[in-house]
Amino acid sequence: MSVSENQGFNTRAVHAGQAFEPRTGAVVPPVHFSSTYAQDGIGGLRDGYEYGRGTNPTRDALQEQLAALEGGSHAYSFSSGLAAEDSLIRALTRPGDHIVLGNDAYGGTYRLISRVLGDWGIGNTPVDMADLDAVRKAVAAHKTRFVWVETPSNPLMKITDIEALAAVAHDAGALLVVDNTFASPYLQNPLALGADVVVHSTTKYIGGHSDVVGGAIVVNDAELAEKIGFVQFAVGAVSGPMDAFLTTRGLKTLGVRMDRHSDNGQAVAEWLLERPEVEAVLYPGLPSHPGHELAKKQMKKFGGMVSVQFKGGEAAARTVAENTSVFTLAESLGGIESLMNYPSEMTHASVKGTELAVPVNLIRLSCGIEDVEDLIADLERAFTFLK
Repeated sequence: MSVSENQGFNTRAVHAGQAFEPRTGAVVPPVHFSSTYAQDGIGGLRDGYEYGRGTNPTRDALQEQLAALEGGSHAYSFSSGLAAEDSLIRALTRPGDHIVLGNDAYGGTYRLISRVLGDWGIGNTPVDMADLDAVRKAVAAHKTRFVWVETPSNPLMKITDIEALAAVAHDAGALLVVDNTFASPYLQNPLALGADVVVHSTTKYIGGHSDVVGGAIVVNDAELAEKIGFVQFAVGAVSGPMDAFLTTRGLKTLGVRMDRHSDNGQAVAEWLLERPEVEAVLYPGLPSHPGHELAKKQMKKFGGMVSVQFKGGEAAARTVAENTSVFTLAESLGGIESLMNYPSEMTHASVKGTELAVPVNLIRLSCGIEDVEDLIADLERAFTFLK
């Protein structure tokens, strides 16, 4: 079937890029593993296919699906989220350019920008993205090419006003890049709010089953798309056909999964809020969260990510993290199973000792799609080890 931007999210998720195979009528398109394609004479390409690094029908289908769900004109699929970010930065910046990013950015993003691309001549300034005056000052002080934000942020769950930040970036001639991994395209569409570029770790909610690693870039500007597409081809950090297929399969159920993730996240956050052992619950679905009203405005629901800080400090956080059974202690997030993470020593270990360091009394929960009663019972049992 043809897919229209006026159709609902779940319809687009199921059908964008997924036309049935014409010869047999197979409703699931085949996975194309071929690394090269026969030519009808020199330069006689069939439907533009030449070599697997440049194009692959399975990857093209995923890219069409991603663009349809983020409301973009072009999408590009990569072998990981960091590969996508690296390709984006190299496509659109040059030595001497500067990136202003959130002071609670994902540790891997900061490591890429500061320790890898910093040696290439790309500068950076971490800043509180909620403080628009501070952002304006940081942008004006340098040759800023990108304003880079995660909202909700990882793992402090800060909410940033995308529309306002886009205005700040554009006034300075910069581009706004939004990492939409935590929200997913089901809960939030940054391009519609003025962002220029959306990036994802598709490993997380988009893939959704903890069985594939990938990344994506989505844009609405043909000139930006051409530059990103060139680097995708020239550098070659593309998703392979099986990875693209698994990501597509996960993406088809994103909407129904995010509804359940959000419901479970809300219930777990509300339960944690009542616990005497807890110092703070960081979840935008709570009215007490400073970004609650803004999140209501720019998100459909509040997602499955919950961070919690303990009055007992580092020891308490470590104790809970190491004594759950339904929540698995592991890196990553966004899968159907619930995961527990101690960011200070796991996902954000690379920013220890910097202003991006994560509090040592914090754990991050990725609430899966299990029965929420079992999630709460698992946490309740873990909390008994604090006494």
